[in-house]
Amino acid sequence: MELYILILILIAIIVFLSLFFSFVPVGLWISAAAAGVRIGIFTLVGMRLRRVIPSRIVNPLIKAEKAGLNVSINKLEAHYLAGGNVDKVINALIAAQRANIPLEFERAAAIDLAGRDVLEAVQMSVNPKVIETPLIAAIAKDGIELKAKARVTVRANIDRLVGGAGEQTIIARVGEGIVTTVGSAEDHKQVLENPDSISQTVLDKGLDAGTAFEILSIDIADIDVGRNIGAQLQTDQAEANKRIAQAKAEERRAMAVAREQEMKAAVQEMRAKVVEAEAEIPKAISAALREGRLGVMDYYNMQNIISDTQMRNSISNIGKPDTSSHEKK
Repeated sequence: MELYILILILIAIIVFLSLFFSFVPVGLWISAAAAGVRIGIFTLVGMRLRRVIPSRIVNPLIKAEKAGLNVSINKLEAHYLAGGNVDKVINALIAAQRANIPLEFERAAAIDLAGRDVLEAVQMSVNPKVIETPLIAAIAKDGIELKAKARVTVRANIDRLVGGAGEQTIIARVGEGIVTTVGSAEDHKQVLENPDSISQTVLDKGLDAGTAFEILSIDIADIDVGRNIGAQLQTDQAEANKRIAQAKAEERRAMAVAREQEMKAAVQEMRAKVVEAEAEIPKAISAALREGRLGVMDYYNMQNIISDTQMRNSISNIGKPDTSSHEKK
C-alpha cells in the first residue's frame, strides 16, 4: 500500500514538473541569462498569460543585446501584439547600424506595420535595386513608332517608406517620361542616335517625388523601330476620304437618275397631251365641215400640205442614225 502511494506521488511530481517546464520557459530564461540579458522568470510567465510566444521576443532581444542596440522588452512585446515581425525589425536595425544608416526602432516598427519589408528596405539602401520596365511604345513627330525598354536603378528612401508610392509608380512615371521624350522628338533618328537623351530628360523630371525610392539612374536597355504609324494614319484617312467621295458620287448618280426619271415622266405626260390634242382634231374638222366653216376643197388642201410635210421630213432624215429604238429602250 505504501509503495502504491509512493508511485502515485512520483507520478504527480513528474506531471507537475512537466506542466511547470512546459508553461514556464526555464530553458529560454537560462539562455537569456547566459547571453547577459536580464529578464525575470515571471516576465516570461506573464508573456505566456498574454498569449505571447516568449521565444519570439527573447531571441530577437538577445540579438539586439549582442549587437549593442538599446531596445526594451516592452517595445518588442508591444510590436508583437500589434501584429509586427519582431525578428525582422531587429535584423533591420542591426543591418542599418552596420551600414551606418540612421534608423530608430519606432520608425522600423512603423515601416513593418505598414506592410513593407523593413529588412529589404535597409538592404536596398545599401545595395540599390534595378527595376526593368516593360516594353514601352512611343511615337515621334515623324510618325515612326519606337519601342524602348529601360532599367531603373533605385535606392530605398527610409524616410519615405511610410506613405510613399511603390515600384509600380516608378515604372509608370518612367514610361510616361519615355513617351513624352520620344513624342517631342522631330525625327525618330535623333532618338536612335542619342538614346541617352531619353535617360537624361526623364531623370531631370524628378520622377521619384512622393515615392519610397530614390532614382539613381535610368538606362535605356533596348530600343527598336516599330510601325510607321503616320503612314498608316494617312492611308486610313485616304481610304476614308475615298469612301466619302464614293458615297457622294453615288448620291449624285442617284439624283441624276431620279431627275432623268422625272424628265421621262414629263415627256410621257406631254406626249399623252399631244395625242389627246391630236384626237380632238378630227372632231374639230368634222364640226367645221358640218357648220360650213370648212369646205371640202380646203380639207383636201390641208391633207396635201400635211403629206408634203411628212415627205420632206422623211427625205431630210435619210442617212441619220435611227434613235427611235434607243428612245424606246
